[in-house]
Amino acid sequence: MEKEKESGIFTTFKYLDIITVVFVLVLVLSNIASSAKIIDWGISLGSIRLSFDAGTILFPISYIFGDVITEVYGFKRSRRIIWIGFGTLAFSALIFWLVQVLPGEATWQADVGQEAYNQILGSMSSGGIIIASLAGFFAGSFSNAILMAFMKVLTKGKMLWSRTIGSTIIGEGFDTFTFILVASALGVFPWSLFWSLTITNYIFKVGIEAAMTPVTYWIVNGLKRVEGVDVFDKGTSLTPFKFK
Repeated sequence: MEKEKESGIFTTFKYLDIITVVFVLVLVLSNIASSAKIIDWGISLGSIRLSFDAGTILFPISYIFGDVITEVYGFKRSRRIIWIGFGTLAFSALIFWLVQVLPGEATWQADVGQEAYNQILGSMSSGGIIIASLAGFFAGSFSNAILMAFMKVLTKGKMLWSRTIGSTIIGEGFDTFTFILVASALGVFPWSLFWSLTITNYIFKVGIEAAMTPVTYWIVNGLKRVEGVDVFDKGTSLTPFKFK
């Protein structure tokens, strides 16, 4: 439960802390999954094989929660939670690196081995995947939240679907292209998979969020009713470079 003072009045939120935890958890799990496996369902778009990193399965959920936070609680709280997620990703990479460099026990080395860890979880602490993940997350999450906040004022709170889908088209585009580009440039993914990963990730992520629009409506309307809040970011600074 979050208690925050605004204009001399304390406002208590019942679910913002839970939403924040789920948002951050999905981010971390999706990055681990992205490092662990590339999935291929055997589908092609022309000559492009539609393979995707495993984190794509989870990552759209973070955008749904990002839309909900911005729509209900406003951009300032969304910005703060995005920065919390950013810090958590960086910290998780540090922990995976620490685990990687610590000496392994003899039985574990014989049964599993350091190389197995390096090949899967070790990539979570490699410079390439960290930089790519953080760059993609920063570009995508903030463009998504800024567009959501701007469009809510522009549409006077109507047509929620236009904000959730519109912001996803832009946000997921920035996120996917930035992540795959940086990861490929730094040797995490081979360039031969660039368009396959980019196109598949983008189609999959946007498609999931579009399909989840009725669920997003249900969550948003329920939270607005229970929390008693519906923030319009009129006059709010939409710069990402603040924490409060």
